[in-house]
Amino acid sequence: MSSTENTTTVNGANLLPDLHVAGPGDIDWVADIVADAFLHLDVIAYLVPDERRRRAVSRAWYRLYIAHAIGGAGEVVMTADGSAAAVWFDRTRPFTEPDGYVAHLADLAGDDLPRFQYLDAQMDFYHPGLAHWHLLFLAVRPDRWNQGLGSLLMGHTHRRLDADVVPAYLEATSEQNRRLYQRHGYTEMSVPTIAVADDIVLYRMWRAGRVQP
Repeated sequence: MSSTENTTTVNGANLLPDLHVAGPGDIDWVADIVADAFLHLDVIAYLVPDERRRRAVSRAWYRLYIAHAIGGAGEVVMTADGSAAAVWFDRTRPFTEPDGYVAHLADLAGDDLPRFQYLDAQMDFYHPGLAHWHLLFLAVRPDRWNQGLGSLLMGHTHRRLDADVVPAYLEATSEQNRRLYQRHGYTEMSVPTIAVADDIVLYRMWRAGRVQP
């Protein structure tokens, strides 16, 4: 999922911050980045229809995955200024859920649990079986959209993946984000979308591993 855009300058000046790999002390910081960036998404409104609960519930859900990635299941890369983050999972090895995921999800979701379970089931069913890295969340705070931060984060990890010829997979949340990912080498898959609701889909996208010259 993503909330980002693709330009690299503001008023002609390069404002791109440094990046670092997030550690345990960054978990809540990253959860806030994702919660702020994703609050407007249709899929999040589907998961938590009550606007009063939406940010708190979705943030708690993101936090489970962020902590799991930082704990060794993948990697979280973030900007040094806390404006953007990418949450990756290493699917070249067996996938694991966050510890106690089922119980934690039931506790945080409350009456919305069936919606989360449905989304999880759909995403699991359509997840590729080939070894890859999964970009689960690519998030940019709204006041930093259109400044190239999403591209900066993707480029950082893509260079590593390309060095080992490892492909990547993601689920884009909109046509706009789908076009951004296409510019970074992602292509539509044979089953192109995951249906979340009648008018909400996620776009399945794959980036083949690239042999470096």
